[in-house]
Amino acid sequence: MAPDAVSRFRRFARVVTREVGALDSSFLGRGRPLGAARVLNAIGAGRSDVAEIRAYLGLDSGLMSRLLRGLEDEGLVRTVPHPDDARCRIATLTASGRQEFEAYEALSDTRASMLLERAADADELLRAMDLIASALGRDIITIEEIDPASDAARDCLERYYAELAARFPTGFEVARSRDPDAADMIRPRGAFLVAMSDGMPVGCVGLKGGTGDTAEIKRLWVCPSARGLGLARKLMTAAEDAARNLSIATLRLDTNRALPEAAKLYRATGWTEIERFNDDPYAEVFFEKKL
Repeated sequence: MAPDAVSRFRRFARVVTREVGALDSSFLGRGRPLGAARVLNAIGAGRSDVAEIRAYLGLDSGLMSRLLRGLEDEGLVRTVPHPDDARCRIATLTASGRQEFEAYEALSDTRASMLLERAADADELLRAMDLIASALGRDIITIEEIDPASDAARDCLERYYAELAARFPTGFEVARSRDPDAADMIRPRGAFLVAMSDGMPVGCVGLKGGTGDTAEIKRLWVCPSARGLGLARKLMTAAEDAARNLSIATLRLDTNRALPEAAKLYRATGWTEIERFNDDPYAEVFFEKKL
């Protein structure tokens, strides 16, 4: 580690603390500190289970209780026992709470826009932010099964195709590849899995099913900012688990020699190289795995 690494990290932490208003007694001028605002934001964004909110924000139970009580006293939040488990509590916003949440959203969007507008290179800054967010939030990245036609899935696939076009010597055209139908990646035929980092997709993989007990792994991709965190392996494991759940006994996949890291992963996780099994013009190396 470079001698000044710790000093650089601490400088960064101080700048971020100041920028986000972590020490302000009135975050964004709304009359309450950042902690209370973050709880309000989590509830407004769709989280309701109090224990899950506490885990998401990394708060101890005592602080979480105080913040919730303060928001309840303001008439912004209402908490009730869970209908199926009285030991758990559910938090929801009141009408006033929804208005306050929307006010925070507008102010936060404005602050973000102003910061990016004054950046010398906004795209470079965003790439750095994505890298930091993925690294610091690695423990809260989740693998979720979603509709392959959803916005999150399309976002991943579009970025995946763009990367292939840049890396393949001959470029890449989706129409020329054996692009799987969305219907083949939805249960009971298959599945589509996405790695989500605090609501943003950072990786994907498709399980393309068909007739019989053989299926294919398609479109494994991880966002550059989230690489090195073991996400590709986690996505592959999740795809294999989904295949077992669908009674699939054999998995196959193909890759291109321009993606040596993919072939390395497959060999390291029990896949065996086999003969060509399709006519995809971009496929050069073929693998199989018995489950």
